[in-house]
Amino acid sequence: MRLMLYRLGALATICCIALTPAYAGVEQSKSSTAQNATYKKAHVQAARKRAPFVPSQPSFGQLAGLHGAPDALALKSSVALVVDQDTQEILFRKNESAVLPIASITKLMTGLLISEAKLPMDEVITINQSDVDTEKGSSSRLSVGTQLSRGELLHLALMASENRAAHALGRSYPGGLETFVSLMNARATMLGMHDTSYVEPTGLSSKNQSSASDLATLVNFAYGDATLRELSTSTGYQVAVGRRRLQYNNTNRLVKNPAWDIGLQKTGYISEAGQCLVMQAKVAGRKIIMVFLDSAGKFSRLADAERVRHWVESMPSSVGRQPPLAGSAAAARLAFNSVDRSYPLLPGL
Repeated sequence: MRLMLYRLGALATICCIALTPAYAGVEQSKSSTAQNATYKKAHVQAARKRAPFVPSQPSFGQLAGLHGAPDALALKSSVALVVDQDTQEILFRKNESAVLPIASITKLMTGLLISEAKLPMDEVITINQSDVDTEKGSSSRLSVGTQLSRGELLHLALMASENRAAHALGRSYPGGLETFVSLMNARATMLGMHDTSYVEPTGLSSKNQSSASDLATLVNFAYGDATLRELSTSTGYQVAVGRRRLQYNNTNRLVKNPAWDIGLQKTGYISEAGQCLVMQAKVAGRKIIMVFLDSAGKFSRLADAERVRHWVESMPSSVGRQPPLAGSAAAARLAFNSVDRSYPLLPGL
């Protein structure tokens, strides 16, 4: 019996020894596969970080060759304009007369018309199917049937660049969307914005176009509206949608930066326009208007604003210095138009 048990034990040991290399090979293969997968994932992530920003399609500015224009500040925006708001002195210019799509900068004019019309801000407006973006297919958290006040929609349009909110504001204007768009163009003409045209209130259409010079005029005028100043620079806002509360944040992260004193701002992006930004800000004690159009990278418009801010802060305090102009021979002044703010913006104008 003992001999039999001994032989059985020895046989089991031999079998274990024989099987161990095969089993270890399977485990080693699994470990090697996992390591390879981890390495490949890390390699892909590293490659993505190294890869330059490539837009989904060329912007109008790129197609026009505007990015080839050199400038003293090495801006990534193909169009830029920096103006002293009080003196109207142009501090910096780069392709400022080029007419390009302006994306959601459009909403600044949309907001101006709504604010000037003095429509009831507590009036409830329902998001309907016509407010859904069929131009670019962009998404929205405001589903069809959502009910918000005009004031809430205006806040979301200016601060968070909510497209359905902006469209609903134009659609619900007395006279309807067609009347509203006509008023957008009429207001631009009254402000002297002769390079500007609008076809809808969101900026999703590339046919909404303007120049940096025109947009500086718009920013200057819009800054006089307290509602636009407050809502466009709001850092965050919540709206109740049914039983939920939706948190929205400003599309311009600079409004949260303590180094900035921003009085008015609006961002914009569609592939045809590139990254866009307009701002009024106090820099080194001066009120400065900045316009950046067709910037090539996701964050480059903000980086361009930072470059301009540091440059203005480094200037001598005396006025009348010769600024580094791009694409122009000499300093100039931007003729901000004096427009009577008591002008009654009536439906049907």
